[in-house]
Amino acid sequence: MCLTDLPAELLEHILCFHVLNHIDICNVSCTCKRLHDVCHGRGKVWAHQYKLRWPRLQRFYQQNESYDWLKEFKTRHMVGQQIRRTVESISKRFFTEVLGDSFAEIESLGAPEHFCEDELLGILNSDKRKCLTLKYYAKKILYFLRQQNILRNLRVFLERPPEQQSALEGAVLVDRYCNPLADITLESISAQIEELTDKVKKYLRVKNATHPSLRASQGDCFVLENLEFQSQVICALNAVLYDQLQYKGNERDYYNPLNSYIHQVLLRRTGIPISLSVLYMTLARKLGVPLEPVNFPNHFLLRWCQNQRRSEDIYDYVYIDTFGKGKQLAAKECENLIRHQVGADYYSAISTSELLLRMVGNLLNIGKRGEGNEKSYQLLRDSLDLYLTINPDNVQYLLLQARLYFHLGIWPEKVLDILQHIQALDPSQHGAVGYLVQHTLEHIQHKRHPVEPEVKRRSVPEHRDVLYSVGLIMKHKRSGYNCVIYGWDPKCTMSQEWINTMRVHQLSKGADQPFYNVLVQDGTCRYAAQENLEPHSAPLEIAHPEVGRYFTEFSDTHYIANEELQARYPEDMCKTHRTVEELYHVNGCRQNESPNS
Repeated sequence: MCLTDLPAELLEHILCFHVLNHIDICNVSCTCKRLHDVCHGRGKVWAHQYKLRWPRLQRFYQQNESYDWLKEFKTRHMVGQQIRRTVESISKRFFTEVLGDSFAEIESLGAPEHFCEDELLGILNSDKRKCLTLKYYAKKILYFLRQQNILRNLRVFLERPPEQQSALEGAVLVDRYCNPLADITLESISAQIEELTDKVKKYLRVKNATHPSLRASQGDCFVLENLEFQSQVICALNAVLYDQLQYKGNERDYYNPLNSYIHQVLLRRTGIPISLSVLYMTLARKLGVPLEPVNFPNHFLLRWCQNQRRSEDIYDYVYIDTFGKGKQLAAKECENLIRHQVGADYYSAISTSELLLRMVGNLLNIGKRGEGNEKSYQLLRDSLDLYLTINPDNVQYLLLQARLYFHLGIWPEKVLDILQHIQALDPSQHGAVGYLVQHTLEHIQHKRHPVEPEVKRRSVPEHRDVLYSVGLIMKHKRSGYNCVIYGWDPKCTMSQEWINTMRVHQLSKGADQPFYNVLVQDGTCRYAAQENLEPHSAPLEIAHPEVGRYFTEFSDTHYIANEELQARYPEDMCKTHRTVEELYHVNGCRQNESPNS
């Protein structure tokens, strides 16, 4: 019997054997009409190939729907190739400057968003120690694409009528925007809220088995009219959150941004007044108690009306301090929290969008308090993006955003757009706007005529004292930190002010010795004197977010510089190999680690 004489179902079963890939199927389908028909685009064979190649994409397809799997395979394969080409090209363009958000190539592909994301995730999930530069830029692009999608969702959310804007959903959007690579969804947060609601109901059932809130189903929207029933819910909520589950205000680490992210509040059971209030208010409303958010200065509160009807009198409300374990306060007692008097306006309820502005404003202030490193700049950028999406005409923050982009040297075209918008909103800002416009135009001109990067060769006489090379894992003799070298100077090139501040003159050779740019295990970048560094006795990976910008692979004893870094230090990799061989008694240069690799 010939293979083609077998029933179509059996042929499909054979062609779905796991050792056959898409190239095999293409070859088989070209042999004769019978096999070509069996391998048709909507059949099981190509469906199997698609699912085998891209299992993460299955959630985007309905089980009972019919799809042209061959067409889907071709599209996904083409998108994957385009994404990889784009990611590979970015390193050459952005190596010498801070990476902005100008991923026009990705957006212009017009490809399905989930295809782009799947390819980027595939790059990120490949061999941990290899393709570090590819992963570095894939992560940047994924970060950007997800944030753009979240901003679109936030704009849709803000266009809804106020009564349809849930504080929890808004808080989740803020959380997701600031943590776009984390697996945070409204569904997963809502599921955790339901679990907490069930715990409160369980406690409530013991206290009052006939309580009306116990009869409510998931998703029901109701309000308890009886104040005594409301009081029982509040008591149960306090007992479960603060006594049983030990939720508390984070007094020790108040300015940690994690306190503002709702998924972290649920995970760590701690937060600041506003994030704990969102959680508390959401739970109370699900159980029939209509609490309202109050934008009290320096200490966010909730208010609970003690009358049957909504009142404008601040004394008709009890104010709940969720940061203080649900403590209930009368109107003027709230002033004890901030130690000064305030007017009646500060006791008013606010909208969800106003609540989100307060939440994002907290993050913005934390970013401004930061140490000027990439992490604090990123938080500042993210919180400004969110704030100006909610309140796009705030001149103060528009100017801050323009100055931040200008300082980081990114997105000069957008800086000009922001400045034009500021000038239209407030002509009195012409002085600050004019200064930034002038220097931004200079920056754009400079980008059109980039300066060739400095090439440092170890063989030139003035570099003879440089002992170490890029890629070596080092230990700081005094501070004890672990790091990897990504650059060096034959003498200290920092300002005299920096030299004085860092007490460089106290070193035996002062500033007149080689200094090294190093990526430190704690995520910082430092400039260390040669006499303070020594090769690490047991080399280890350096978990620094910028490693992929400079290196393509960790090779057990050292990092391998990428093409861009090797172009700047063309003789360093062979020096690194020799040093590694001498120190750790390993084989010398591997073929793929040559200076021209």
